[in-house]
Amino acid sequence: MTTALITGSTAGIGAAFARRLAAQGHSLVLVARDTKRLGEQATELHDRHGIEAEVLAADLSTEEGIAAVERRLDDRTHPVDLLVNNAGFGNKGRYLEVSMADELTMLKVHVEAVLRLTSAATGSMRSRGRGGVINVASVAAFVPRGTYGASKAWVVQFTQGAARDLSGSGVRLMALCPGFVRTEFHQRAGMGTDNIPGWMWLDADKLVAAALADLARGKTVSIPDPRYKALMGVVKLTPRGLLGGMSSRTGRKYGPQ
Repeated sequence: MTTALITGSTAGIGAAFARRLAAQGHSLVLVARDTKRLGEQATELHDRHGIEAEVLAADLSTEEGIAAVERRLDDRTHPVDLLVNNAGFGNKGRYLEVSMADELTMLKVHVEAVLRLTSAATGSMRSRGRGGVINVASVAAFVPRGTYGASKAWVVQFTQGAARDLSGSGVRLMALCPGFVRTEFHQRAGMGTDNIPGWMWLDADKLVAAALADLARGKTVSIPDPRYKALMGVVKLTPRGLLGGMSSRTGRKYGPQ
């Protein structure tokens, strides 16, 4: 069976990917910071689905953490066939309200780690003529608001460009752009969510099923829900100046509290 490596695997979208892929019979490499939670997750998935679940404790905001995952992806004797770059977080506060250290840490995880891990994975995949990478971005990538959205815009642009460069190699790359998903994301950032309308929330398991289907279809960008597809269609038609004002007002209404 094939092997999938998932970063940020112990909660939210990453955990949903782990559940779905384990149910399909894939072996897993589970990557997160919390060794205890990783062990519990690996045991549960092994016992429920009979798959092999390897754990790798790594903090992708550090050089040591990124390098450890790079080494695993470069292991040609135990190749990884699918990489899911899911690890990420948000900072509470507007631009200049967040410390530069926290901003740079976010870029380390969202940009440097994604670049390096994607490169490590696709180099090995290209030599075998098959493989896939899903880089988890956000619909925030399509609106001009904040450094979080800017980092996710980089993920989308990078993934699309790399997908074009690797066209015909047997390696597929896709940026996954969800909207609001009930995960630990907002809690960890100290963000309130009570003001977000119920219709805007997505189910992580359904999102993952749609994302894997889009990857199989060869899409390079996946917005896995009709509601957000419609919203992003409106965004494309809206002048950038007007969109900036709208996204700022929306951020104040539905953003961190």
